[in-house]
Amino acid sequence: MSNILIIKHGSLGDVAQASGAIQDISEYHINDEIYLLTTKPYFDLFKNNPYLKAVILDKRLSRFNLIYLFTLMRIIKKYKFSKVFDLQNSSRTNFYKRILFPNANAFIWSSSETTLPKHVSKDQFDKYPVLDRFKHQLETSGIKTNKTMFPDFNWACGNINEIIDQYKLQKYIILFPFCSPHLTIKKWPHYNKFIELVRIKFNNEYKILVAPGPLEIPMAKDINATSILKNGQALTISELATLIKKSSFVIANDTGPAHMAAHLGVKGLTLFGSHTTAHKVSIERENFKAIQVSNLDKLTPEKVFEKFILSIN
Repeated sequence: MSNILIIKHGSLGDVAQASGAIQDISEYHINDEIYLLTTKPYFDLFKNNPYLKAVILDKRLSRFNLIYLFTLMRIIKKYKFSKVFDLQNSSRTNFYKRILFPNANAFIWSSSETTLPKHVSKDQFDKYPVLDRFKHQLETSGIKTNKTMFPDFNWACGNINEIIDQYKLQKYIILFPFCSPHLTIKKWPHYNKFIELVRIKFNNEYKILVAPGPLEIPMAKDINATSILKNGQALTISELATLIKKSSFVIANDTGPAHMAAHLGVKGLTLFGSHTTAHKVSIERENFKAIQVSNLDKLTPEKVFEKFILSIN
């Protein structure tokens, strides 16, 4: 029996996308112990993943913090990992490789860099769809990929009966109208008009919800929907995953909750402007689709409503 390490620091959407790759690694190394290195926002979440033996916390302090770096490397080394799957593929994790396994090939340290296709530059490879990159990385490292292209995020769900009872939720639609402050290009500005169209069509058949993150709670007041909180605080990732799973439909900007919804198998739409493409981020699934436009400001609520009606029926 050997110890195997997977590295996945974040972000939320990336964590959902990596679920299939983590499952494939675990099932291939069925007789080994699988550990995962992650950051604080996802530490407790990954404890619920059935394919992992344990989770190791990386505080991601500055690389110039030599005391922290030495401590982290000592923790990692004590497990005597025989193989590392770097699913983060960042400059930071590449730095870890240079410390831990400086001369390792793809069968010891699997990353997008060590498994780079021949005659393809790293910049070119990074333009491939996310799940395609995971698939190539794992297969080049000797892993059979049965689930990598079909991530299943249902392992993240928990119990939200208290929330369901508090808000008297039965049939509901969740909107995710927010985005990072520095990524406003991802934000569709017509959610309130869309809500009006839904209420005209369905009256009170569906409750319309938003589930804001900690920094989004004040902004939720500008959306004409019920804001779902627990004791005045944002839901945990596990609670949010379950709320999404039980929903009738999701409408979202290109954010973490959209990727959660896609890989939870729920019906929904995500709205893309010119910042990237739905194909590149591997978000479209059987039930979850995308609308791609050059300018989100010009995407009319009527167009989104039309797609919504076709998908929810």
